[in-house]
Amino acid sequence: MSGFVHLRVHTEYSLVDSVVRVDALVDAAAEQRMPACAITDQANVSALVKFYKLAFERGVKPIVGSAVWLADSRDDREPTRCTLLCQNRTGFKRLSALLTKSAVLGQVAGRHVVLKDWLAPEALEGLIGLSGAQHGELGRALAAGRGARAAELVERWHELLPGRFYIELQRLGRAGEHEYLARAVELAAAKSVPVVATNDVCFLTRGDFEAHETRVCIAQGVTLDDPARQRGYSEEQYLKSPAEMQKLFADVPEAVANTVEIARRCSLEVDIGKVFLPDFKVDDGSSPREHLKQRAAAGLTARPGSAESRPRLDGPRASRSRIGRERR
Repeated sequence: MSGFVHLRVHTEYSLVDSVVRVDALVDAAAEQRMPACAITDQANVSALVKFYKLAFERGVKPIVGSAVWLADSRDDREPTRCTLLCQNRTGFKRLSALLTKSAVLGQVAGRHVVLKDWLAPEALEGLIGLSGAQHGELGRALAAGRGARAAELVERWHELLPGRFYIELQRLGRAGEHEYLARAVELAAAKSVPVVATNDVCFLTRGDFEAHETRVCIAQGVTLDDPARQRGYSEEQYLKSPAEMQKLFADVPEAVANTVEIARRCSLEVDIGKVFLPDFKVDDGSSPREHLKQRAAAGLTARPGSAESRPRLDGPRASRSRIGRERR
């Protein structure tokens, strides 16, 4: 495996955050002879099956992960981001558990967040973490010049993900990017933490930027020409070729090389075409099927106008006559 691997790609399953269709993404990766590609939708892995099947058909190694929002508490209105990539099936189970918990217990300001209290080495087993660049807690500390705080965060992530945490570097033309990159590389060298280059992909080609902005504006309820609207995206967030990324980070070649190393470390095997039901335990010793039947019957009986309170339709002739009277 050589070149560059995209490890931060959002698809249509990130809703307003991306206009990348899964089939088009796989086609583009195959046409550009990318050895692997990741999908990291926001707070979900809904594209997994479709992406996994198509990627294998086109000879592209599929890497599965998610961009998650991290918050100190449910009152935190400024969550930060990080990306978690599945190394194996254990990692996928851990990621699924975190995402499920965030959907049920972590809804904050319209987002599904992962509370930092939920994070522990055992909860992150089989996962590789990317820092989130400037949108991550580490990135914000670096951008603000808080070197001591940034060093503390690196040590904390090293405890949570020993040997599996990378400081993310991006060149998307955002404000403060140059200062962040310089501080991030300096910190990585001081703490012996690897860096990795990503492009935070939200559309396939540079020409798709306006379509993406239109979708974002619809979601925000603003117009494209509104001078006051937030502009959180850059036209650089397209699926750049490996050659483009290598040129972009020619001064930090290890950031590109580490994308390939991470791709090698991620080998999630998924059983496609099988139905997996939860191992449901019934207290009374009956089978799950019988328990479901009993609960459904009890629910029907309890509802007003349930089947028991309606006249019985005992045969074809009775059914037709009663149906006819009801229509009249």
